Amino acid sequence: MHQAIKKVSWPPGTRQFIIFPESGKKRGKGNGVTPIKNGLIEILLKHGWKTEALLDIATRRKPGKIDAVLYSKYGVNALEWETGNISSSHRALNKMCLGLIKNVLVSGTLVVPSREFYKYLTDRVGNWDELEPYMDVWRSVKCKNGVLEVVVVEHDGVSKSATNR
Repeated sequence: MHQAIKKVSWPPGTRQFIIFPESGKKRGKGNGVTPIKNGLIEILLKHGWKTEALLDIATRRKPGKIDAVLYSKYGVNALEWETGNISSSHRALNKMCLGLIKNVLVSGTLVVPSREFYKYLTDRVGNWDELEPYMDVWRSVKCKNGVLEVVVVEHDGVSKSATNR
């Protein structure tokens, strides 16, 4: 999974991650996050991951689908690539914590942009700087076996020749 994250490139077909230098603060501005996420999903699918999985991790209402899961001999591994606002980042981490507590997941990973990368993306997308103050909450989650992690991604550079959607 970490190798797949490192392989994501932008624009598609390049070997680097070059972003269009436009702030995402105004509607329709900045770089779209979903096309970037789709690059990772394509790589994961080639390695046996399944997408949009609905797991039985809640007692009552279902908390929603997980972007990608890998069923391994150790159990279910979940990955969420943040394309929504900061609230959806909290929901994703809480959903994966619940999966770890209930022994449905053996790992949960959330991929978010760094603060430097964030400023070029869709406004208010979940990001490391806004999640970091809450890490002690997620570290305190008791689970018998598993890991919860946040992977912070960064761009390699900016270029006006890079596409933004």
